[in-house]
Amino acid sequence: FATNTSAIPIADIAEGASRPEQIVGMHYFSPVPSMPLLEIIPHGGTSDATTAAAFEVGTKQGKTCVVVKDVPGFYVNRCLGPMLIEVSALVRDGIELEALDKAMTNFGMPVGPITLADEVGIDVSSHVATFLSNADLGLRMSGGDTSLMANMIEKGWLGRKSGQGFYTYGKGKKSKKTINADVRKYVKDFATQTLDLSEKEIQDRIVSRFVNEAAKCLEDEIIADPIAGDIGLVFGTGFAPFRGGPFRYLDTVGIDNYVGLMNGFSDTYGPQFEPCQLLKDYAASGKKFHKS
Repeated sequence: FATNTSAIPIADIAEGASRPEQIVGMHYFSPVPSMPLLEIIPHGGTSDATTAAAFEVGTKQGKTCVVVKDVPGFYVNRCLGPMLIEVSALVRDGIELEALDKAMTNFGMPVGPITLADEVGIDVSSHVATFLSNADLGLRMSGGDTSLMANMIEKGWLGRKSGQGFYTYGKGKKSKKTINADVRKYVKDFATQTLDLSEKEIQDRIVSRFVNEAAKCLEDEIIADPIAGDIGLVFGTGFAPFRGGPFRYLDTVGIDNYVGLMNGFSDTYGPQFEPCQLLKDYAASGKKFHKS
């Protein structure tokens, strides 16, 4: 028995089963036909045979499969959570919506975080952020404000599917998305200050929250190794493919450099930017995630 849940612990589902060893999570990503990743989530009692069967099914479906631990958010959504929170923090800091999208597409993401929230659905994005804020990530989910999207849901601004999210969508695939006066007023009222940030600082604030959580997932053995971590975020979120994934990216920029960057952000913005212990250890030893 496989479940596509993104929120219910697989172990909780298995509790009521007569054959709990045959319960496994198979978490697909939307839109399913075009997203190549499949997270396979065994709980503590899932048999190896069940995990192998799920892997075989996913592979026959043409998916790239990664096995991840049964924790809130699994792997991909767990990494997206702190990123979504940081986006709300940047909106609160007065950064324009278009500037956020432009910064991240220039970094190499297929779409920016504002467009991503609209495409996934403001209600879905809000649920992920709120769910993980109440989970076990602690300070790593702090520093932002989940009410940014929660209030949009009340207004019926659910993203592309409702014709109105952060952007307004016209009818027809060729119609251009725009930001209307109501949304501009809403985000202006949401902002508590207006910081003049460079594009690189916008990128670093968002990406550091993303890759730090990926490293924390490796530290906590939620993923097996850096290769699985890179595959998961490139195929599950479109993480700047030419950069090779979060772990390859950290190796490229230098883990010691990145820890220094995050420590600086922690001093300026708060403890949500504190690098995880694994990153600190690798920075101190000069170790890399990939050998070549």
